[in-house]
Amino acid sequence: MSAGLDTAPPQTLRIADRARRGRTLGGRGRVSVRVEGRTVGVCAALLVALLGVVSLLLSTGDYPLSIPEVLRTLIGQGERASEFIVLGLRLPRVVVGALCGVALGVAGAIFQQVTRNPLGSPDIIGFTTGAVTGALVVLLVLERTGLAVALGAVAGGFVNALLVYVLAVRGGGLQGYRLILVGIGLTAVLSALNNYLLTRAQLEQAQAAQVWITGSLNGRGWEQALPLAVGLALLLPVALAMGRPLTMLDLGDDAARALGVRVDLTRGLVLLVGVALTALAALAAGPISFVALTAPQIARRLTRSVGSGLVAAGLTGAVLLLLSDFAAQRLFAPTQLPVGVVTGAVGGLYLAWLLVGQWRRGRG
Repeated sequence: MSAGLDTAPPQTLRIADRARRGRTLGGRGRVSVRVEGRTVGVCAALLVALLGVVSLLLSTGDYPLSIPEVLRTLIGQGERASEFIVLGLRLPRVVVGALCGVALGVAGAIFQQVTRNPLGSPDIIGFTTGAVTGALVVLLVLERTGLAVALGAVAGGFVNALLVYVLAVRGGGLQGYRLILVGIGLTAVLSALNNYLLTRAQLEQAQAAQVWITGSLNGRGWEQALPLAVGLALLLPVALAMGRPLTMLDLGDDAARALGVRVDLTRGLVLLVGVALTALAALAAGPISFVALTAPQIARRLTRSVGSGLVAAGLTGAVLLLLSDFAAQRLFAPTQLPVGVVTGAVGGLYLAWLLVGQWRRGRG
């Protein structure tokens, strides 16, 4: 064993041993998949919960349907009114919500693993704020709407990610705490710029901008669902393939290098995938807050496993976002809230609980 691991603390050695040994599938090939019984069980339970929430969303509303009616409609045997309600209105919204939840959950798990910090999510680091800035510039300065706003959000998120990365690596190497601190600083600057743009806009423009930057699934259709599905089909296999080296980064750079991980390349690639997943979600539904922060931590507490837990985090994000959307539709019916309002409330409560827990452990 190399010197980097000889001097590691016992907890690090246990993590390394579990990450290397684990139960694997396809061990003779070039790619192996580590399997843990509890993680598989949790993912199966999350999948069942996701199907239950989807059924709830498809069957409830101003035009209620029974579960058998929904199933008949999905296989093409429903009435024309049911087909319009389920296939034209509810199903695309549910698909967009579930896919956005998966994207944000996986992105949050990536950022938290790279930074080795539960606060290391796109919301806290500021990539979401950069997306808001890009959208506001398009809406209020260039006075464009529709797809241009979404593309502006994607561009803003990537530009902000590039700035955070460049500033964080100055001084030698990309460290998790430095990434978070630089991201928080840029978030403060961009938030001030966003507020300035809103105060200088006309009332109608400011109202439209505020609805978009909150994050919403209202009015989402197949034109948003299909590009999102294609993007996830391309990005998720890359993220899952990087799962094992991403787990090794949790041991620290020296230990990861001793285990054969190309640290800088791995970190840069997974950060690029995480930013792309965040941008995809913003492109489809706007910058929905706090899902990327809470979903990976909930998934990790459920699985109690060592590692990135990308699959569990993605499924947790989908369940969390769809449950929040159901609450947004039903809490003040017939008025529908943007889903970002509910996720913001849930995420704020979770963040307060997390900080209180850290404070109590510090006192103990």
